[in-house]
This record gives sequence, C-alpha cells and structure tokens, in this order.
Amino acid sequence: MTKTLIAIPCFDMVHTDFMESIVNLQKLPETSFTTVRNTMVYDSRNIIAASAIDSGFDRVMWFDSDMTFKPDTLVRLSEAMDEGCAMVSGLYFTRRFPNIKPVVYKKMWYTDNNGEIDTGAENYFDYPEGIIECEAVGFGCVLTSVDLIKRVADKYGSPFTPFSCMGEDMAFCHRVRGIGENIYCDTRIKCGHVGCVTFTEDTYKSLHPIAP
Repeated sequence: MTKTLIAIPCFDMVHTDFMESIVNLQKLPETSFTTVRNTMVYDSRNIIAASAIDSGFDRVMWFDSDMTFKPDTLVRLSEAMDEGCAMVSGLYFTRRFPNIKPVVYKKMWYTDNNGEIDTGAENYFDYPEGIIECEAVGFGCVLTSVDLIKRVADKYGSPFTPFSCMGEDMAFCHRVRGIGENIYCDTRIKCGHVGCVTFTEDTYKSLHPIAP
C-alpha cells in the first residue's frame, strides 16, 4: 500500500484558514503528518525529505502553511501520480496584489558561469484546464514521489538547498529537470494563497479577463 507523508514546513504559527483545509482534507490509507518548525524553510524541506526516504514513504504531499485547498486535493493529485506524474502541483497564485501571477512556470533557467548568474522564469499565463507539463512550480501544494526526491539527492546532495538568486522550490525543480524528469501542474485543482485576502483563480481572472 502506498505510504504518503503530508509535510508542512513552517517557521511558527499557521493560518486558521490553512488549518481548516488540513482538518477537512480527505486522507488516504497509510497517510502520516510531519512538520519542522523554527528553522529556514529549505532546511525544513531537506530534513523532511531525508526522513521520508529513511522511513520508507512513497510520496510526500507538501503544503505551505499559507495555503487553502479543497478536501479532495490529495486524492486528485494522487490519481495524477498513479497515471505517471512523479511531481504534480495544484494551481495557485502569487499574493502581490494587484499583480498576481500563476505560480507555475512555462520556462525556467539558471546558469552560473564563474559567478555570473543568469536566472529567470516565465509564468504560465495561458494555462489550459487539465494536467499540463511545465518547467517549474512553487511548493505551496505539490505532491512528489520519494523516488524522485532520492534520485535528486543522489545526484545533487541536499535536494532543497537554494541557489544564489533562486529559492529552494525553484532550485529543486531545476534539479528535477537535471535528472530528466518532467514536472506537472493540474490546473483543475484550485488552491488559495492567504494574504491580506485569499488569492484564488477568481481574483486572477478579475484582473486578467483574457485568462482562461
């Protein structure tokens, strides 16, 4: 039976809206929770990743503590993984009002030429409905296979250590692509990003009426 670890890296307190989502989340058999507090997020992710490998988990469901999501989120992402996606995210948006953007990227690049850093990413503004291939996603709501994490760690060491000018989630995506794996987002799985308001797809579409 598939063993899933729900991972919540957080520095301290979590949002009540997030807790409501967690309480209502439909759990699968052999599902456990873990969190690492009072440390940098990338350290938390590396600690959780190592624990998932050592403890024999098959999948890690990563939730950031400022997210909201529907009860069937884990079930639906798990179905996508059953169909062959080793890493698949739900859809959510930045909370830099009013310039909010999908936290899914059609293009992402990083090069370090003797200290000359060239890095950037292109948001996937024209995303269709369904499971789409992309080059990077944020880690607010993403399911990863433990085998994928282990393969990244075997090649690169700590999988979530950030690069200069690039955070731990994008650095992980860069490493995933470096081992030849694909990254996916299921844009039908709608999540909220808690800020001064909860940012959702409806917020995005109100500001970008030509979006799908």
